[in-house]
Amino acid sequence: MPFWRRCWLGGGKSDALVIEALRQIKKPWYKGLILRKTYPQLAELIDKSLNYYPRAIPGARYNASSHTWRFPSGAKVVFGSMQHAKDRLNYQGQAYDYIAFDELTHFTYEEYSYLFSRNRPNGPDTRVYIRATANPGGVGHGWVKERFITAAPAMTPIEETVAWTMPDGTEQERKQTRIFIPSLVWDNPALLQNDPEYVQRLASMPEAERNALLYGDWNTFSGQVFTEWRNDPAHYEDRQWSHVIKPFKVPKDWKVWCGLDWGYSRPFSVGWYAVDPERRMYRIREYYGCTGTPNEGVKMEPTEVARKIKEIEADDPNLKGKQIYRVGDPAIWGSDGTESIGGLMERERVYFEKGDHARIDGKMQIHHRLAFDEEGKPMLYVFSTCKHFIRTVPNLVYDDSNVEDIDTDGEDHIYDECRYVAMRNPITPKPRKKPEPKPYNPLDDDTPAYDPYEWYRRY
Repeated sequence: MPFWRRCWLGGGKSDALVIEALRQIKKPWYKGLILRKTYPQLAELIDKSLNYYPRAIPGARYNASSHTWRFPSGAKVVFGSMQHAKDRLNYQGQAYDYIAFDELTHFTYEEYSYLFSRNRPNGPDTRVYIRATANPGGVGHGWVKERFITAAPAMTPIEETVAWTMPDGTEQERKQTRIFIPSLVWDNPALLQNDPEYVQRLASMPEAERNALLYGDWNTFSGQVFTEWRNDPAHYEDRQWSHVIKPFKVPKDWKVWCGLDWGYSRPFSVGWYAVDPERRMYRIREYYGCTGTPNEGVKMEPTEVARKIKEIEADDPNLKGKQIYRVGDPAIWGSDGTESIGGLMERERVYFEKGDHARIDGKMQIHHRLAFDEEGKPMLYVFSTCKHFIRTVPNLVYDDSNVEDIDTDGEDHIYDECRYVAMRNPITPKPRKKPEPKPYNPLDDDTPAYDPYEWYRRY
């Protein structure tokens, strides 16, 4: 078995990226790029290259000031970092035949996708491609999970059609693919032979870290804010031990609230909530201004959004004819002398009160509402039709510099408008009870069964 492939299997993903960069170094014009989020994290990859490259390619030389390897043919491999979103512009104008992201969940989709434009050939006959490794968790957990994990069963190519218009007006289409290759520690017998207690150490970690690092579970992870979250289709009907439930006709006497978090280049979010006599909130409808690219807004004008809000409230059976109490992002009322976003919406007779922007208090209100009581009932339910809430809120992570708050680099817009509504309907915490955890089995799920080792056995 080739060394690079053996490294890929369980605990050697980073080694695989570093070694994969050598595939085309006999071509003088070849240039590779290996990325980590910060330089201290990058240092570990450089150490790996210092171990591998001189032994694999005699004559290879490393320049520590530019973090660049130069090989006898003239080919280069560069090690880079991208701590802040603006740092992506450091790579503007560059071309890399091979780009590798180590720990992809540490990057935002904006940072990741920008490097697509840098993935281009430096000369003839080079293969141009991107590789990445990832573990559950981090600010990019949500988009990585959606793009690679839930998009298709593991080991199944995911095909995407890309279209564009040529200068002469003709339309072009091409297909491109991506794939998720799972890797568990048991795939690497060499690692287990060298360190028989490694699995034991992983098994002794806290539950979220253990399930993520030992079993590859992407549903709970270290740094997740709302660990209370449960989405269990088996309980959509009885509404026990699941925050997601089947939609129903809202009783006429329940109060209905509407929350707004404004965004233009980022998504805006409008959510409608019914509140029952026990002050339990139900998210019954959503209107989310996203292009389909994670965290990218549709750039709609406020008056157009307001007209759509009125249209939804006039047509939806659970909203039609009801008095709706609206609360919105305080930022929509500007103070610079120009007409505010709130003012533009009021021109369409869509009125919002200013929401309470107390971030920590609002976060705790969401925690209180997600907690289950003794009967397995929370104080916040979400209709199964509210796909964007289900996609984004459970994947929010804590801010590294403010460990009590959400990382605002994540897709937090739905969370914010939910927080505004929750602060207008505050509750006190009740005794919390968690459901008995079901032991995680990576081979026991609702997707078609597959043998995660079969692909490896072919080599």
